[in-house]
Amino acid sequence: MKILAIRLKNLASLAGPFELDFTAEPLASAGLFAITGPTGAGKSTLLDALCLALFGAIPRLNNIGQSRVPEIDGDISTNDPRNLLRRGTGSGYAEVDFVGIDKRRYRARWEANRARDNATKKLQASRQTLIDLDSEQILSTQNKTEYKTLLEARLGLNFEQFTRAVMLAQSEFSAFLKADDKDRSELLEKLTDTAIYSQLGRRAYSKSKEAEEALKTLQAQAGTLTPMEPAQRAELEQRFNDAQQQLKLQQAQLRQLELKQQWFKELNRLRDSHQAANEQLASAQQTWDA
Repeated sequence: MKILAIRLKNLASLAGPFELDFTAEPLASAGLFAITGPTGAGKSTLLDALCLALFGAIPRLNNIGQSRVPEIDGDISTNDPRNLLRRGTGSGYAEVDFVGIDKRRYRARWEANRARDNATKKLQASRQTLIDLDSEQILSTQNKTEYKTLLEARLGLNFEQFTRAVMLAQSEFSAFLKADDKDRSELLEKLTDTAIYSQLGRRAYSKSKEAEEALKTLQAQAGTLTPMEPAQRAELEQRFNDAQQQLKLQQAQLRQLELKQQWFKELNRLRDSHQAANEQLASAQQTWDA
């Protein structure tokens, strides 16, 4: 995945509409950049907006103890992401454009508002939307379960994986390092798109096991064979050599017989020719005498 832009409005310390476009200069050509500023400038809010737009959740809110905070007509949990809505405002949103693992462009949006966008009215349920920017098609809205499934399929990561390696909350870099070997391996495969090498490794291991089993079978079969005594082997080798010599002798005799056969055929041909000539001579003699 690749983040193209982050947009937000009225979230925490950042009032009004705000956009961070990574496809425009100077960020487009920046290989590496840092988000800096004094406390309260909105650094964490930018990262919160990124995660909020994609997953509708914020990792740093999940790590605080659950309690209730007063709200108009009631109260809400301290880890409810709607707490990020700036005080004194009637609505806010977080929006992220990104390139998915299928190379298509998408826009994920989270938004929350108070009734009639009035800052003094009751807080309404948050909403999430996923749009395919290339086809301008709305893929999901309202249904958060459907949204979650569609987003993770296109992002290639779920919330836990995203917050362990792509966007680590403050003081939570160790979350990735503390992941067990299996989780960290699966996460790295997704991030580097190297799952194919694991598949090839498993296939190679399977073929190796098959070859080892075949070798063991052949070795077992070879173990049942009793080698000959040296004297028996020498006798068989002598018999083989004698047979080879006998074969050569018989082949020479065969060539002599084939040559004699050719001579015999030629002799018969000459005899037939001689007899025919004598018969012609006798016939001519009789004609002359008459």
